[in-house]
Amino acid sequence: MKKVLFATLFVMGLAVVGGVKVQAQSKIGYISVDELIGTMPEAKKADTTIEKYKEDLAKSQEDIRSEFQTKLAAYQKDSASMTQAKKDLATKELSDLYNRFQNYGQEAQQLLSLKNQEVYGPIQKKALAAVQDVAKENGYTYVIVKENLIVMPPSDDLLPLVKKKLGIN
Repeated sequence: MKKVLFATLFVMGLAVVGGVKVQAQSKIGYISVDELIGTMPEAKKADTTIEKYKEDLAKSQEDIRSEFQTKLAAYQKDSASMTQAKKDLATKELSDLYNRFQNYGQEAQQLLSLKNQEVYGPIQKKALAAVQDVAKENGYTYVIVKENLIVMPPSDDLLPLVKKKLGIN
């Protein structure tokens, strides 16, 4: 009798645990963060800021190149009448300016990367906070970046819900 009672309770326990597992299934959604950020009004202003910054960097590089060419032309014109000390000083100055021009591309890339982080960082934070809010409000356990998926159901795209939350049409 005790064995039958124990077996019955054991089976009932398994049924309860199995039922809990069925109810605790995860709800998964996806979103294109790039598309979301691209539709945000702040992103358009950020794009303009970054383009202006790129133009400024290109102008600075052009200014360095122009300065180098001007000083090189002056050196070539006046080198015959210069003392050796002046030639050495002018050669060093030209060499430093040329190296500065050569390294400017890499420096500009680093500066642009920092500017991107500065300008787009708050926009990305706002977008991700909205995604998290929408996921929580709608019971999504996981939200995956759309670009990383090959197959996805159309009903779990969170982009329309997040755009609505942010007031974007």
